[in-house]
Amino acid sequence: MNKSILTLCLALLLCGGGYAQAKTQEDRKMAKEDIVFDWQGHRGARGLAPENTIPAFLRALEFPEIVTLELDLAVSADEQLVVSHEPWLSASICAHPDGSAVLPEEEENLLIFKRAYLEIQEYDCGARGNPRFPEQEAQSAHKPTLDVVVKAVEEFCESRGREIPLFNIEIKSQPEWDGVKTPSPERFAQLVADKLRELEMEERACVQSFDPRALRAMRAIAPNITLALLVENLKGLDANVTSLGFVPSVYSPYYKLVRPSAIRKAHQMNMKIIPWTVNETTQMKRLKAMGVDGIITDYPNRIPRD
Repeated sequence: MNKSILTLCLALLLCGGGYAQAKTQEDRKMAKEDIVFDWQGHRGARGLAPENTIPAFLRALEFPEIVTLELDLAVSADEQLVVSHEPWLSASICAHPDGSAVLPEEEENLLIFKRAYLEIQEYDCGARGNPRFPEQEAQSAHKPTLDVVVKAVEEFCESRGREIPLFNIEIKSQPEWDGVKTPSPERFAQLVADKLRELEMEERACVQSFDPRALRAMRAIAPNITLALLVENLKGLDANVTSLGFVPSVYSPYYKLVRPSAIRKAHQMNMKIIPWTVNETTQMKRLKAMGVDGIITDYPNRIPRD
């Protein structure tokens, strides 16, 4: 064979082998990314620290398995995005500035939507603890804004050399609250979209809601943001997605509603399925074996290590 032709053939063989090797490496990388399991710290780590507070989010981050921080939003009178499960100061966990416990009959007069954030910040929602979570370490903590949470998380991760987590952000809205306890879903979604853009976290945030109106509004305003439909009814996957009007990226049901058929259906529709709120290790193992894509838990310390 001509020497130049032999050289050319050898070069082509080497290039082809290099391409095949690179392609295999890329395939491995993609496969690894595809199988990352999304462990989410519910309200930070509600089982271990006061829910939806800086201590709870930083506590969750002490567990390397946690990929995502889950949190809830309310809106103050001055349109600050306040991290809170209820759009009021809860009698279960909050105390007045003078230290006295908030009473159940006071909640209707302690709406976050009717008060400026500086006033909300004066209420302690951690020092009383939470009798539902005996492992929770009671400590003084107030309801932070989303800005403050993101900054604290980023600083913590930088100091620990930890990867910055994703955020799963719930819009807490329902029709009877419109204009009374929360803004309209359209205004709520706009505030969230604007804040995610301002914080440059559109690529690492998911917006979830039980309220289909909020998800439809978010999709119209910011179609690039990942959306998750929260579910606690018995209608089933098909009916819930049909009611929503589009296929979200994530279907997130109460964990006792999860069935293998629903997981298969979700995956056929290119949806991930991430159930809430799973607090027993045996249930975590069972659901993971069934094929769910992630789990939301109050107890990061109970995540199985095997």
